[in-house]
Amino acid sequence: MKVIRELKKSGIIIIGKPELKIQNIVASANLSGLIDLERSAYSLGRTMYEPEQFPGLIYRMDVPKVVILLFASGKLVCTGAKKEEDVYEAVSKLHKTLEEEDLIYYEEIK
Repeated sequence: MKVIRELKKSGIIIIGKPELKIQNIVASANLSGLIDLERSAYSLGRTMYEPEQFPGLIYRMDVPKVVILLFASGKLVCTGAKKEEDVYEAVSKLHKTLEEEDLIYYEEIK
C-alpha cells in the first residue's frame, strides 16, 4: 500500500483497487560457520558449483521451492520464496542437512 500511495503522490493515476501479490522474497542469513562447498555440491544434490565462474554454490531446493546461494563463509542468500515462512523453513532445513552431513565447521572463539 505504501508503494501505491507513493505512486499516487507522484501523479500516477491508479484506477480501482490494485491486487497485490508477493512473487519473490529475497533474504540473507549467516549460518555462523565455514562450509565445505566442494563436498556440499555432491552431498546436497540439485546444485551448481563452478568456483572459477562464481564463488558460491547454487542450491535448488524442492520443498520449499527456493534457490539458495551458499558461500564458504557460511553466509547465504535465499530467493524465490513466496512466503516468509518458506525462507525460515528452507534455511533451517539446509542448516540441519549441513550439520548432519558434517559440511559445516564452527571456529572456536580464541
